[in-house]
Amino acid sequence: MDKFFTQANCDRCGGNLKDGRIMSMYNTDCICLTCKDKESKRIDYRDAVKADHEEIKKGNYNFPGINGNK
Repeated sequence: MDKFFTQANCDRCGGNLKDGRIMSMYNTDCICLTCKDKESKRIDYRDAVKADHEEIKKGNYNFPGINGNK
């Protein structure tokens, strides 16, 4: 099974992922929902979302985010 689904702690803050997890819009970090909330308030968050959507339209479902793989 993929590490994303089995890891216990957030790549960003180290917090427990028992309450949920999601991949960062900026890289391939597996982050907790608290970090996701903070991330979504960044000034460049819309740019990250737009870039991800553009890649999905091209058929790229493995886009590592606008900051690459970490």
